[in-house]
Amino acid sequence: MSLSTRAIAALGAVVVIGAGTVGFSVWHAADAGKPDENVATLTVGRSSITSAPFCENGGKALGQDALAKCQADAKTARDKGVLPTSDVRASDRIGVGVPTGVADRGWFAFTDGGSQGQAPLAQDSRGTTWSGSVPASTVLNSTGKTLVTVVEADQKTQEILGIWYFDLNTKDS
Repeated sequence: MSLSTRAIAALGAVVVIGAGTVGFSVWHAADAGKPDENVATLTVGRSSITSAPFCENGGKALGQDALAKCQADAKTARDKGVLPTSDVRASDRIGVGVPTGVADRGWFAFTDGGSQGQAPLAQDSRGTTWSGSVPASTVLNSTGKTLVTVVEADQKTQEILGIWYFDLNTKDS
């Protein structure tokens, strides 16, 4: 039994396509495991969500006009329901994580809830990538919707470099 020229050509094509597929798969697998550079994580109970900064300027300080626009845009996004959102129960614990670069420059996080109308999740953090975990009951807003704000701020100059927003929807137990 001999192989025809067509069979040999078809077998060669399968080998070339297979090698190309394996090569792409290896490249894709190697590339897929890299974390996003500037993603903040909000952990609620046993679940978490991530988000890129809502406002940033490529590592440079945000000016007053940019900060005002950022807040206005965030309010609009929140009204439209497009901010990253997680359900929360009063019995949950809440924490925030930031990338190493943000932790090195400095950051803080807070909610628009709590007994004072603004509850800290992390204050003047530098060098740490995790806020710790606080009881949700102490940081939630009584309206049922709580805004979480994460701010990257240079500890030396007090300039704001990036802002992340998350929404928490309070659910009954």
